Amino acid sequence: MLTDIEIARAARPRPIGQIGAALGVPEDALIPYGRDKAKIDRTFLADLETSGRADGALVLVTAMSPTPAGEGKTTTTVGLGDALSRIGKHTAICLREPSLGPCFGMKGGAAGGGYAQVIPMEAINLHFTGDFHAITSAHNLLAALIDNHIYWRRTPRLDPRHLTWRRVMDMNDRSLRQIASGLGGNGVVLETGFDITVASEVMAILCLARDLADLETRLARIRIGEDEDGVPVTAGDLGAAGAMAVLLADAVQPNLVQTLEGTPALIHGGPFANIAHGCNSVIATRAALRLADYVVTEAGFGADLGAEKFFDIKCRQADLTPAVAVVVATIRSLKMNGGVARDALGEENVEALIRGCANLGRHIANVRRFGVPVVVAVNHFSADTAAETAALEAFCASEGVEAVICRHWAEGGPGAEALARRVVAIVEDRSARFAPLYEDSVPLWGKIETVARTLYGAGRVTAEGGVKARLKRWGAAGFDALPVCMAKTQYSFSTDPSALGAPSGHELRVREVRLAAGAGFVVAICGDMMTMPGLPKYPAAQTIGLDSQGRIDGLF
Repeated sequence: MLTDIEIARAARPRPIGQIGAALGVPEDALIPYGRDKAKIDRTFLADLETSGRADGALVLVTAMSPTPAGEGKTTTTVGLGDALSRIGKHTAICLREPSLGPCFGMKGGAAGGGYAQVIPMEAINLHFTGDFHAITSAHNLLAALIDNHIYWRRTPRLDPRHLTWRRVMDMNDRSLRQIASGLGGNGVVLETGFDITVASEVMAILCLARDLADLETRLARIRIGEDEDGVPVTAGDLGAAGAMAVLLADAVQPNLVQTLEGTPALIHGGPFANIAHGCNSVIATRAALRLADYVVTEAGFGADLGAEKFFDIKCRQADLTPAVAVVVATIRSLKMNGGVARDALGEENVEALIRGCANLGRHIANVRRFGVPVVVAVNHFSADTAAETAALEAFCASEGVEAVICRHWAEGGPGAEALARRVVAIVEDRSARFAPLYEDSVPLWGKIETVARTLYGAGRVTAEGGVKARLKRWGAAGFDALPVCMAKTQYSFSTDPSALGAPSGHELRVREVRLAAGAGFVVAICGDMMTMPGLPKYPAAQTIGLDSQGRIDGLF
């Protein structure tokens, strides 16, 4: 059997101009990055917004809680997109860009797998078109301007004790979580630290902005700290927004690539869903909706994180209305949620599968709370048995949803045609009655409690230190209308990553809150969640290199 990288290298991609033409993007609106990828020009996108074209149907792919056994959300997104194309639907796929941190850490790449991939896989998983580097540079430019502002004692006089803007890099590096800068007489000594680029507010701003002008406006709203009188100071107060926008002017344009089967894919932006809002860019999604009849997009990790933030943050800000949600599950992951060890997942265990279905059942119920119809995509593995498959289908039927067996990893689009037909039937039924989980008028702490109690099953929601006081102060300053972005472990509904299944009655502890005024949400950091990941004991970087022909080996 061929590996993912061998499959990708054997592909014969169509010239990117042909992919653009198939989507409805003329050649003069494409900015090529080689033969197999391009950016879509912002002028064309602006014309598209005012063209009066009706939006296509928006299909969200989400999943049960992730486990090391794998779920295959991106693979399913690609397979479903290819399958919709195969049954005659004009389709576009919208994905996030992978981060270098997981690629060289533990998770690996994020371009799909098997015969359901987006290509060029290696470029997408590495530097791609440089968007992440631009975001990192813009973020750190603001950090440098802040330090310089303090050094020259310019007005407004920033209070070094109340600075909130940290630095970022697109790599896992736990040693940089907390640092001291300015040592050796090189400026004012400050306690600060690094987050990973995907957690940057600049990343969130790029992904939520509607156009370049909106991007610059949002950059100017970034809160960086307070002056010596306790008055909030923004990036706009330091005159930083213009230069930051210059660094992002190309990055704000979405990237066009293709699947192995030639379905157009817009890959743009890359916030993680466990520490950020977990969706691709509004610009890419809105462009795809104007160009295609069906748009398949994904939200990161499980539905308690990615889907909730897609509904409550992205859809709210961008006026999007999803037509259907596909919840991806695997029999392997369900058995793991039912207590089976990873090395025993290949053995039939119907009882454990049924226990693990509690996790899937809560995700199904949670998505339905938003008024969005659900179908379950069962990402098939060769070790799945008939008895296990029948038990899963019976459970889903008892929940009032259909479980569709999918074999897109091994078969590509043909392996997901049954799922595509089910999605089309739901879309044509027009049964979606989408609404966010909470109203804008609910106070910030009330929004946190609503998510924790309603979606996570928490019994108590507690706050450390001055969290509640800070939220009240932000509410009084006019930020109560913002949604909340929960930073929480992806492995459990609780803050304990080992609590699998569907725990209830647990305590959700909010350790810290951060105001992302430019992005337009408040981040609630829960439990021990870190915004700068660390590398595992044996990182993937140690097995990545170049072969004798200079080709990348071990990336995926």
